[in-house]
Amino acid sequence: MTSSGNSLTGASAVALAALIRRKEASPLEVVDAHIARIEAVNPRLNAVVAQRFDAARREAKAAAQLLARGGEAPPFLGVPCTVKEPISLEGMPNTSGSHFRRGLVAPRDAVAVERLKAAGFIPLGVTNVPECCFGPETHNVVYGRTRNPHDLSRTAGGSSGGEGAIIAARGSPLGIGSDIGGSIRMPALFNGIFGHKPSGGLVPLTGHYPFYATAAGAAPGPFAWTGDRGQMYYNTIGPLARHAEDLMPVLRALSGRDGFDASCLDLTLRDPAAVGWKGRKVVVFSDPDFARARRPAPAIRAAVEAAAAHLAAQGALVEPLERGKMRNAFNMWAAAMHQIAMPHLNDLLTGGAERRLVIAWEVLRMGARAGRHTLASMQHLVGERLYPVIRDKPGIVRAALVLAAEMEALLEGGGVLLMPAYPRAAPKHQATMFTPFDVAYSAVVNVLRLPATSIPMGVDEAGLPVGIQAVAGHGRDDVTIAAALELGAAFGGAPEPRGV
Repeated sequence: MTSSGNSLTGASAVALAALIRRKEASPLEVVDAHIARIEAVNPRLNAVVAQRFDAARREAKAAAQLLARGGEAPPFLGVPCTVKEPISLEGMPNTSGSHFRRGLVAPRDAVAVERLKAAGFIPLGVTNVPECCFGPETHNVVYGRTRNPHDLSRTAGGSSGGEGAIIAARGSPLGIGSDIGGSIRMPALFNGIFGHKPSGGLVPLTGHYPFYATAAGAAPGPFAWTGDRGQMYYNTIGPLARHAEDLMPVLRALSGRDGFDASCLDLTLRDPAAVGWKGRKVVVFSDPDFARARRPAPAIRAAVEAAAAHLAAQGALVEPLERGKMRNAFNMWAAAMHQIAMPHLNDLLTGGAERRLVIAWEVLRMGARAGRHTLASMQHLVGERLYPVIRDKPGIVRAALVLAAEMEALLEGGGVLLMPAYPRAAPKHQATMFTPFDVAYSAVVNVLRLPATSIPMGVDEAGLPVGIQAVAGHGRDDVTIAAALELGAAFGGAPEPRGV
């Protein structure tokens, strides 16, 4: 690739849009540079699982024509992006990595994709996920396993692992993923990029499968949820990017009500540039005690503490949070998921068929190389079936609501909580199966319905990315993104991948 191509693939979406507006680079040049990069790295990563390069080139030429005519241009005219495969992109696969959805093509765009296109973005393709989006390891029988661009022997995370890997490898400046228990923030951490889980209810989920499709193959529409509509807020679509400056402009483009999602909120998003650190409360949670989860590695704890020290130097008022404050986080998240009227994993894995999967039989099929599911999915299915034995689920849900109220009070007025998003840097492939409770670090934030941004903070002694998450009160996405802007500038932002 030419030095010009390298420059284009290293730039933010904001910078690329400015280059295009100034006619210093054409939309086709920008799109072609990213296509070339995908073609160079994807055979090793397996991150982009279906491409639309010809269509993207046509759309880039149309963008150039609009620019030449001098018409009113959208803010990101001609800038490429990628989309997590379960988020419907018209004409592209929409399997969610499920054997029973193999061959399914999205009949139309999800609302989030419509809004990306309206902002001028040109999708290059769709990216890989775990089977049915369950789990922190991106692997399924439809597309195979995605690898981490910093070390191919390690996971790219999940469920937005394909997005994390291809963005970190400079194949796309940004993309959209979804997050019900850390599925944006863990891939962002493992791949060394930025990822933002919006406030619950901020971005419509219409067109996302699972959790928000009417049926396999149907046009996107509202799922038949029941109970407190706020329970829909646990899952949310949000941006992943190599540069923090892209997060808020894209979040603005994605947010707001749509014609289907009755739970989606109209929140006024404030400007992160207006967030000052002098006198602002910064709560430090560098060494949480989560039941059955591992303690954070020294490099992760050091990253949280370094972030707090930097903000303190800007005048922030730093205070610690008690280690055991969220000890029962995993059970809170599991109980919350059982309160949502969504399909059980068994139903997703069988394509909606009314039959009970026999786990032992499915594992035997894997041994015979005829498996229809991943071992990780079988582990999750065991957990789903065992979960009802946990006593006092209503009490756990009530405790989660109390914790949510306490955290809102703690962060009232624009405070920010700094904590790990996961206790380790990217694990080896399949290692996350042996530490399933580690997702509590990120999943608890979904239960609290708060915004959170994953922020890269350099690399550890093995050269793997380390990072933190910043959490704020509901609707204060500006505060967590402001932390990403400040800390990204101070600690170098996304590290260059070593494995591709």
